Amino acid sequence: MLHLDYRDIRPIYAQITDGICHQISAGVLQKGDKLPSVRELAVELSINPNTIQRAYRQLEIEGWIATVPGKGCFVCGVPMADPREEIRLLRQFEDTAKKLLAMGYTTRELIEKLTEEENHA
Repeated sequence: MLHLDYRDIRPIYAQITDGICHQISAGVLQKGDKLPSVRELAVELSINPNTIQRAYRQLEIEGWIATVPGKGCFVCGVPMADPREEIRLLRQFEDTAKKLLAMGYTTRELIEKLTEEENHA
């Protein structure tokens, strides 16, 4: 289900969060699908259950999943984006792209980086 990279600079819980978000966005996990329990996923990934709990809590805060007491965690789908946050991120992206182009990167190199990141997400 999920792949963890211990050489990745991101914390394990963030890798789990990103992996589940990607699976939901890609349609691998559908709205209403039940996620593995905290214990099941911890055993499957051989990590501490608190790490899974932290990832699930973050996903719930962001609106990706919902917890039903006594039943488990279920996929809600891709959450609605906050338009202000989207505008802020796009401006940040544009500023970063301009800086990288000024540093000598080509447009093609930036597109390749985006494509590479999309394939790893």
